[in-house]
This record gives sequence, structure tokens and C-alpha cells, in this order.
Amino acid sequence: MLAASCLVAPQTAAAATDREVQLEARLERLEAEMRLLRADLASARQEQAESAAQAQAAIATANAKSEEATAKVAAIESRPQGDGFKSGDTTIKLGGYIKMVASASRFSDGEVATNSLGRDFYLPQTIPTGGGTAQKVEDFTAKQSRFWLNLDTAVGGQSVKGLVEVDFQTAPGTQGSQRTTNGYNLALRRAWMQVGRVTIGQDWSSFQYTGALPESTDFVGATEGTVFVRQPLIRYSMPLAEGMTLHASIEEPESGTATVGSPALTENGDDRLPDFAARLAYTGKIGEGSLAVLARQVRVDNAGVAADSFGWGISAGGKIWLNDSKSSDVRALVTYGHNASRYIGLNFAPDAVYDPVTNQLESVNVIAALAAARIAIAPGWRVNVMGSYQRVDYADALGTLAIASFNKQAWSAAANLFYSPVKNIDLGIEYRHGERELVSGADGALDRIEFAAKYSF
Repeated sequence: MLAASCLVAPQTAAAATDREVQLEARLERLEAEMRLLRADLASARQEQAESAAQAQAAIATANAKSEEATAKVAAIESRPQGDGFKSGDTTIKLGGYIKMVASASRFSDGEVATNSLGRDFYLPQTIPTGGGTAQKVEDFTAKQSRFWLNLDTAVGGQSVKGLVEVDFQTAPGTQGSQRTTNGYNLALRRAWMQVGRVTIGQDWSSFQYTGALPESTDFVGATEGTVFVRQPLIRYSMPLAEGMTLHASIEEPESGTATVGSPALTENGDDRLPDFAARLAYTGKIGEGSLAVLARQVRVDNAGVAADSFGWGISAGGKIWLNDSKSSDVRALVTYGHNASRYIGLNFAPDAVYDPVTNQLESVNVIAALAAARIAIAPGWRVNVMGSYQRVDYADALGTLAIASFNKQAWSAAANLFYSPVKNIDLGIEYRHGERELVSGADGALDRIEFAAKYSF
């Protein structure tokens, strides 16, 4: 047995040693794999940390860029935006207004024909006279709507400006009728170009002070008392001092004369000299001022026999602000004309009266005036009151019977209330009374209530 034990023991010991070696090898492999796993885990954690840091940095960069973009957008939005659009080197701006007028009129001595100017706006020379039957009429129209283009082009370092203005009231004809389409002709009002101090084209006459026109639902307002002419001209404007400018122009000539026995006006087209006009304009802290003069030739050519006469005019007007915001003011205009009637009151009187017997142009003198006040009574609300007058004196050589049907005088007074619920919308209601008298003493009156709504853009 002892011998057997001695023989078995070495084999058993050898077997145990082999297993230990295998176990140790397995343990070493496990430890190596654990070390690898730990290294991979540490590497993964490091990469994750780096990725998180990169993500945080990216988020911070994105937030910074977003804030920068937001600041830039806010800066752009806070900047005043330029008007208009560009076409080549020219900046074009579109403006104007859409206006609808509804009126109820009473003519004391007859009716004014439908679709005529006297139905569209206050025109004293169309008031019927002579004892006809009183008539009441209502009219609705949008033909006073207006559009314009302002143009500005840079040429050789200098600005060349231009204006084109049109409306649907100016043209005498209509398309369609009030029964169906109410279509009206688009017509030119003004079209001029301006280089430096020189204006060439069609514009308000330099003899006219547009600042005197009162705010009214009517197309003109104080018609008989104002100077009102648009025509082709060449004008030079020269600054004289702060707020003071002299405008001098040569303008289109045209003689609107009547013939003894007939008050109808004739555009002769026989003129040979342009009209000359100049206006001194002043704008200051307390208001505006205007002083204008006119010189012209009135000429007719009847079957080769010509006659002409000198005409002139002087007009003074101004406006005084009643508050710092300039929302309230008083304004006035006084004009005297000798053979210059086409400039005053839309030719209420003839420039001169032609006598075919003597082949003479007999003189016509006109005195006209207007006054108006604009009073702001609350935010968006204002009241306007106005009055105007014109008187005509004919040459003594014209007998009363020969000019009995000619206009002698006209006057009107009006008051209105305007409300602007927003900046671009004006709503107004107005009452007007006007009277016209002929040389013979015949007269007539107009009473009109008018509503207007206007959207300016």
C-alpha cells in the first residue's frame, strides 16, 4: 500500500499543478480583458465628456449667433425704412388717395345738368340765376381719386426729380354712365422735371399760393376767392434767405375772352407772348407768407383783325399757426387782377371783353379774397370754417345791356367737421352756401350738404 501511495501521489500532484496553471492563465486573461474593458470604459467616458463639452460649446456658439442675428434684425427694423422702389438709378414712389363724395344740393333758381362740373364740386359760375324753379339733387362720385409718381434719379452726382400726377375729375368727358359703370377718364394734372433750381413741365402757376386752400370736402373749397391754375411753365427758384425763396417763371399763355352780348368764354389760342409770374414765399416758425405778381398779354385774332391788351395781377396771402403742432391755423388770400381773370376763381369772369364793332378788348378788373380757420378740437378731430368773395368790374365803355348776362359777383361760406380715426383716413361732413349775381341783378343760390371719405397712401 505504501508503495502504491508513493506511485499515485506524484501523478495527483502533477494533475493539480496543471489545473493551477490553467486557472492562472484564465485569470490572467480575465484580468487582461478587465483591463481592456476598463480602458474602453474610461475612453468612452472621456469621449462622452468631450462630446458633451463640444455640444455645450456648439450650443453656446449657436445661441451667440442667434442673439447677434436678433440684434441685427432689431437694428434693421428700428431703422427708418426707405420709401419707394428702385428701377435702375431711379427711385420711384407711388402716392395718392382714394376719395368718395356724396352730396345733396339745392339750387334756388334752376337745375345744373347731370355729369357737369357744377354737380361735382362748388363752381359759382354754374349756379342758375333768373327765377327758375328750385331743384334738389343728390350725387355720389369717386372721380376725385388721385394718383402720383415721385421720381428721383442720380445723374452725374446731381439729383434729377420728377412728378406725374393724374386724377379722374379733370377730364370733361366720361365713359359709361351713372346708371351702369360710372367710368371716368384718367387725366393729367401735373407733370414736371426738376434739375437743381429749375423746374420744367406742368405745375401750379407761380402766381398761385396753394397753402391758402382750406381743408374741405369740396374739390377746391373757396373757389371764387382763390387763384387756381395748372399749366406748362419753366420756373427758376432762388433761395434769398433762411425760409425765403423767390420763384420766377415763364408760363403758358392763353386768353379766355368773351364777346359783347355773350358771356360764353372763348379760348383764342392767338397769344404771342408767354405769361410772366413771380412769387416770394416765406416759411417761418409762426407761419407762412406769399406775395405774387403776374404780367401777361391778352390777345384775340378775329378773321385776321387782331386786338390785344396788357394784363397784370397781384396776390398776397399767408397762414399763421395757432399751436406748436401746427394742427390749427388761420389763412387768407387777397388777389387783384386786371385782365387776369383766368387765374382767379376758375375764370369766373372773362380776361377781357371783345367788342367787334370797335375791334377793342375792353378791360375787366377783379378783386377776390378768401379767409379760413382750421381748429383742432380733439385728437383726430378738427373744424374748418371758410368764406370767399369775388367782385368783377367791367370797363365803362361796355353798356349794361351789352353785358347784362355777365357775372358780377359771387360769394360763399362753408363749415365742416373732419375726423381721422387713423392716420391715413379722413372722414368729413360739410355745409356750404353760395350765391352768384349777374350784372343785370339776377341772382341764384346753392345750398349743399356733402360727405367725403378719403384714404391716403
